[in-house]
Amino acid sequence: YRAVIFEASSMLLPAPHRTAAEWEAQNCIPVGTIQQALLSGGENSPSLKYTRGELTPVEFLQELGQQCFEIANVCVPVDSFLSDLIRKEMLKQLPVMAEAAQCIRAEGLKTALLNNSCLRTGESSLPLDQQHFDAVVQSYREGMLQPDPRIYKLCLERLGVEPRGSILLDNSSQNLKAAAQLGIQTVKVDDPETALKELESHLGFPLRGFVPYTRAVGPSVGIPREQLQKYLENLLGHHTAAPLELRQFGHGRSSRTYSLRFGDHLLVLKKELSGSPSPSGPAVKREYRVLKALAEAGVPVPTALVLCEDTSTLGTPFYLMEHCAGLIYSDVSLPALPPAQRRAVYAAMSQVLSKIHSVDLRAAKLEDFGEHGNYIQQQVESWRQQYRAVETHVIPAMERLIEWLPLHLPQSQKTTVVHGDFRMDNLVFHPDRPEVLAVLGWKLSTLGDPICDVASSCMAFFLPPHFNALRGTER
Repeated sequence: YRAVIFEASSMLLPAPHRTAAEWEAQNCIPVGTIQQALLSGGENSPSLKYTRGELTPVEFLQELGQQCFEIANVCVPVDSFLSDLIRKEMLKQLPVMAEAAQCIRAEGLKTALLNNSCLRTGESSLPLDQQHFDAVVQSYREGMLQPDPRIYKLCLERLGVEPRGSILLDNSSQNLKAAAQLGIQTVKVDDPETALKELESHLGFPLRGFVPYTRAVGPSVGIPREQLQKYLENLLGHHTAAPLELRQFGHGRSSRTYSLRFGDHLLVLKKELSGSPSPSGPAVKREYRVLKALAEAGVPVPTALVLCEDTSTLGTPFYLMEHCAGLIYSDVSLPALPPAQRRAVYAAMSQVLSKIHSVDLRAAKLEDFGEHGNYIQQQVESWRQQYRAVETHVIPAMERLIEWLPLHLPQSQKTTVVHGDFRMDNLVFHPDRPEVLAVLGWKLSTLGDPICDVASSCMAFFLPPHFNALRGTER
């Protein structure tokens, strides 16, 4: 499947009649008054007229209130009902729906919100983040209602998918039948939780436990969950009835990085890949060492908790660190920020790089973390070897570059800790201010010339527009 379409009221207000009945009982209103008023008039009922955009919110409430008065012969505060009760009921469902949409999009699928009811998300105070959806189709704006097939075709067109590549969640059998006739897979929403479980069976991945920048763990990932859970219980000193939730961060070549939710703990596990020996020992061991040292030196890095070199636990060495929540900018040009904020973010980036390069190697006990001197020469030689290993045919320009570089290497002026892959999408920023909370991606860290980190962080600004490899888009 390539897309999932959520009918808004089905997910956000799964039992409107029950909600209305409960409110009527609490306010001594005759049972069924609101439902009867909403539907009275057939095609000219207040709810359908509002859905079609023929009534403003104020006019809708006035007509609904008048209908209720004629039915029950009492003044019914319908505005109180809609704003207090329905809104509160929706707020219970919003996090569930939002998390499901985030999990779906994390797998590369698209999502759409189809609003066929009188619940106008753009005019309400519901905190429904439309950024969770690739398309939002509202009936009152389009002038068509379910089960009109045109509204489903419009959804599919805006998503750019075929009917058989999409799934619709709705609580109306009539709507589902119309969608199914187009070839759309359907899920009946009698209860949102049950519907999401059925949706999970269609998609093949969980729709809970979302953590930003992660995706579902694939079936090929061989992490023994029972052994990991037992290890965490021993480490943290408590048991939890909740299942261990495991997700994978979307990058990492020589190691795999996972998000773990264990009870109240949200942790990150970084695990060595099988069969990937490093000349300087396991990469995760080096990373753990440098994280501990840099944290003590005041560099903002994730808090490393424990290193496990016992391969009987998960098959290869790994370490655990605390999860650092924040923003990761995938585009170094920061197109969504105004110039002043961009300058502040770039300044914070430069400041944290300076802090890394200012670490006292002796005080941090990192004097033996890498070779001293000739770092630039070593880098160029490594690039040459990597290029030769994957070379398919002779490229004259590359041959000239390979010959030219060793003859024009600058002399290393200083030896410091170098990150080795310092760029925007390896930084976690505070969500509200230009502050780096943590520097990630230390697998290439060593001792070397700090100017190389500076050059690496600036490289994206000198690349051609079509060259995206270092712009953060490879995730």
